[in-house]
Amino acid sequence: MVPLSDSLTLISFIDKLLAAGLICCCALILRRDAALRLLAIIAALFAAETLSRHIGLDSTASFFQTLLYSSPVILAVIFQSDIKRAIFSVWKRQKAEDGANPELSATVDELAKGLQELAERRIGALIVIVRQMSIDHLIQIGTEIDAKVTSELLNSIFLPYSPIHDGAVIIQREKITCAGCFLPLTQNPDIAKSFGTRHRAALGISEQTDVLVLVVSEETGKISIVHEGKITYDADPAEIRRLSRKAIEGKRAPRVQSAVE
Repeated sequence: MVPLSDSLTLISFIDKLLAAGLICCCALILRRDAALRLLAIIAALFAAETLSRHIGLDSTASFFQTLLYSSPVILAVIFQSDIKRAIFSVWKRQKAEDGANPELSATVDELAKGLQELAERRIGALIVIVRQMSIDHLIQIGTEIDAKVTSELLNSIFLPYSPIHDGAVIIQREKITCAGCFLPLTQNPDIAKSFGTRHRAALGISEQTDVLVLVVSEETGKISIVHEGKITYDADPAEIRRLSRKAIEGKRAPRVQSAVE
């Protein structure tokens, strides 16, 4: 049977070892290089405290023990800026996951508002939202723009008397990057002959990249969603907002049913 004093010593040893391990794990998360140095310091303090107590230097052992147990406070002081950045990063990511990103929400709101206004006035529009794949090699850029997405800007671009109203607007990273762009037309022989140039261009670019394309028909005033070579006519406003948000965030959307017959 293990003596009580030996049992307590073993528990104390394990307790100190776990405390040191937890401290080092926290440091590794924040800054790896500094964590390695901190690990060496804690190991030295632990060895010094154990050795001092073993040879009977109780006062010296208590000093090293105090330093060892103060390590969490010292860690918090040394890495306070890293801790703040880590907490802010987690908070920001959580907000984005909860759909509470104010800038993204404002962009989606303005896009949805602009589409609705264009549809009500039956003004044709072609809007491409870039996810992750580059489309620079597939488009002919008309006019470079670096502006926030607003309903007013979308309306002014697609007005019939605008010199760039026939091309596509490109949205990337929550901004309108260019307008008046010409896209490759689909080569699919099975699409309906009633398709206009905008819908053919929307299908063409979506067949070759992972973009999301929104099309407003000037004949019907309906909004279509196009991606992965598939098209959804008269899309639901809530679905337009949901897919637009995912596309702007760079996320892939679920497949839509084909309606090209």
